[in-house]
Amino acid sequence: MSSTLQTAMEGLIEVFHSYSGKEGDKYKLSNSEMKNLLQGELAEFLAASKDPKVVDKIMADLDENQDGEVDFQEYVVLIAALTVACNEFFIDCHKSSMKSKQDPGSKKV
Repeated sequence: MSSTLQTAMEGLIEVFHSYSGKEGDKYKLSNSEMKNLLQGELAEFLAASKDPKVVDKIMADLDENQDGEVDFQEYVVLIAALTVACNEFFIDCHKSSMKSKQDPGSKKV
């Protein structure tokens, strides 16, 4: 039986390879493959952005070696950055929730 982390890692790999290789190198995401991945897997993140060129900006930021494609390592950088941002968001939400649950009239001892 796989651990939760192992299952998550397998999912990241499977998602990457389900979008890569439809054009050109099967181990890299072209610009259109990356756009399809983002729209198919992270549509809520894209919808939250008001910038119509967000996919192009993400692609430019990820493509460290400037070859016009995103390899697996560059893709993992995106996932890690989004995961960190989500974690920070949930921590902030949790802190706000805890503050609102505290009785403003009570004193901490």
